Amino acid sequence: MKILSYVLSLGLVVLAAPALADMGKGATPLKAAAGSKAESHIAVGIEHYGMGHWDAAKNHFMEAEKADPQSAEAHYDLALVLDKAGDHAGATDHFKRAHALGKSNLEIQHSEVLMKHLKM
Repeated sequence: MKILSYVLSLGLVVLAAPALADMGKGATPLKAAAGSKAESHIAVGIEHYGMGHWDAAKNHFMEAEKADPQSAEAHYDLALVLDKAGDHAGATDHFKRAHALGKSNLEIQHSEVLMKHLKM
């Protein structure tokens, strides 16, 4: 009986995994605000993201966040790539920061993937 319970539990996890992975399937990264110190890193990160080079995109978005910690777009873009990589805790953390910093950015405030992570 325990084995059957384990197999059923494992089956549910396998079935649920696609729903959890890549919650932001259709979401795209956002350009940095003009004049932001993160602008060049975000631009290169967006190029890599578009080609599916998740590790390279992640590295550039991380550098963007370091260059301008107040950039809502840097946090949002980093959250998207973390979501792609399956790091949902990390993605949620950066979506929280993006939401707090990007109060005037409607793309961030109305982002479906952000709302899913923040359970809004």
